[in-house]
Amino acid sequence: MAPKVHSSGSKGRSRISIFVVIALCCFFYLLGVWQRSGFGKGDSFSIEMNKQQPNCNVSPNLDFESHHKYVAAIGSSEPKAKVFKPCDARYTDYTPCQEQDRAMKFPRENMIYRERHCPPEEEKLRCLIPAPKGYTTPFPWPKSRDYVYYSNAPFKSLTVEKAGQNWVQYQGNVFKFPGGGTMFPQGADAYIDELARVIPIADGTVRTALDTGCGVASWGAYMLKRNVLTMSFAPRDNHEAQVQFALERGVPAIIAVLGSIKLPYPSRSFDMAQCSRCLIQWGSNDGMYLMEVDRVLRPGGYWVLSGPPINWKTYYRTWKRTKEDLKAEQTRIEELAESLCWEKKYEKGDIAIWRKKINDNSCKRKSANYCKASDGDDLWYKKMETCVTPYPEVESPSEVAGGELKKFPARLYDVPPRIRNGEVPGVTPESYEEDNQLWKKHVAAYKRINKLLGTTRYRNIMDMNAGLGGFAAALESSKLWVMNVVPTIAEKTLGVIYERGLIGIYHDWCEGFSTYPRTYDLIHANGLFKLYQDKCEFEDILLEMDRILRPEGMVIFRDEVDVVNKVMKIAGGMRWDIKMVDHEDGPLVPQKILIAVKKYWVADTSNSTFTDQ
Repeated sequence: MAPKVHSSGSKGRSRISIFVVIALCCFFYLLGVWQRSGFGKGDSFSIEMNKQQPNCNVSPNLDFESHHKYVAAIGSSEPKAKVFKPCDARYTDYTPCQEQDRAMKFPRENMIYRERHCPPEEEKLRCLIPAPKGYTTPFPWPKSRDYVYYSNAPFKSLTVEKAGQNWVQYQGNVFKFPGGGTMFPQGADAYIDELARVIPIADGTVRTALDTGCGVASWGAYMLKRNVLTMSFAPRDNHEAQVQFALERGVPAIIAVLGSIKLPYPSRSFDMAQCSRCLIQWGSNDGMYLMEVDRVLRPGGYWVLSGPPINWKTYYRTWKRTKEDLKAEQTRIEELAESLCWEKKYEKGDIAIWRKKINDNSCKRKSANYCKASDGDDLWYKKMETCVTPYPEVESPSEVAGGELKKFPARLYDVPPRIRNGEVPGVTPESYEEDNQLWKKHVAAYKRINKLLGTTRYRNIMDMNAGLGGFAAALESSKLWVMNVVPTIAEKTLGVIYERGLIGIYHDWCEGFSTYPRTYDLIHANGLFKLYQDKCEFEDILLEMDRILRPEGMVIFRDEVDVVNKVMKIAGGMRWDIKMVDHEDGPLVPQKILIAVKKYWVADTSNSTFTDQ
């Protein structure tokens, strides 16, 4: 039989059909990528976990290896876990220790009313904080730096108040952050470039920075481009959502203020600090606020002031103040800086820069009221003092007080000076190295459980019991940052964490954390509940974790099996999908791992209940 002969037209139609099929396949592939890139409401891990029913069947995307066997909870005669109901829709942005109604009952002197004031036991909310209607997974970094969904933080006041300063703009269903600030309306990049002419920002010398009165934290956002981690803070005040915007953008920030109590950071934490029109009265209270900045500033560190009173000759009319008043204020700051052993390195236009001396050998103080010797890490609710924190002693004029740090990233795994000098009880250079190796192993196991860990899917990460910072160090990447929390009842190791080039804070987990709801993508709790089992209710800690965790966010618990079972029982009533697995070394290890994913649900404003999506 003769072979069939196909016409040229038939061949053309066949080629067109193939092209159409390929084009459609590409379109639907790209659509799937788009839905999982932060524009939609989930990713493969959380979608599969959220499909699970309360019996916790294994999800196909939960990659449990042979040594990650399911571990059933130990049987108990206790009643079933209670189901936590959603809070009223008006609590979508609830910050328990910084609520406005409670704040207004406290004195305004020294910003006391803007400090932490937590509710008493009988006033605590024991319900689940709802996400606002329309809440959407934030954009992935770095797009999140520039864009935030309006539905996630629906507050427009800053777009009006700061319209001429390029803080934030409202565009359709998103806010756009052009990177401007009051003192750098042309953008944070240009401002940082000017600072970098004096301060060694580019070579790793500066790794940790503090931004006092940060606004929407654009300075911190753009410092991340220079591999600098900035701890930004601002009060919860009339400028709604400053810190909330910062965290939605994927930038480290907390709700805080320079008031009457010490900042929750140890001495010698930051390589650099700055105030860009932060409106802090640096010369008031005998210079107490500048002395507090000096306490947390590392020897050799830099302080930047842009805004009042710098360049007062140009701005005195704009600021509606007299020349005499502003001149006197700057003179007072200059005198305080000299008394603190700071050397002025630069003043031009709107910017002035001082550098703290590396030790006090070359410091010619006229007189100083030194702080009495005390535990430099005992800070929680301690009153700020009007005294100068003394330098650690040195043996030569060229020695950096407290110990010299390597440039980042070398300092991440170098033995920190506090350990080298024996300042951390029970920790030696050898045990420090062992801790690092252990956390590399633990994090590798976490990544086998969830392959999205280490990607931009989990940008804002919190370690609730950070120890020496090994978890954060093992995860170190420009794709993410870790808030290392050292509980106030744990060993005081936060100074070590800062010496590694990481950031963190002291906190008591019996109270609410100083942040807005839905600000962390992943929370890690290692040994936390064993630490707090006789201090406060597990229920309160878990509800606080739920408050600050984003919908479809992940929690990793690592604790002893009896403690994990107690946590698992309570978490069973919190609209989390949960799974307990064995330690990576096998089932005979008494420590277990509990994985939880918070379901996506939002407030139903019609009846104040929740709506699953």
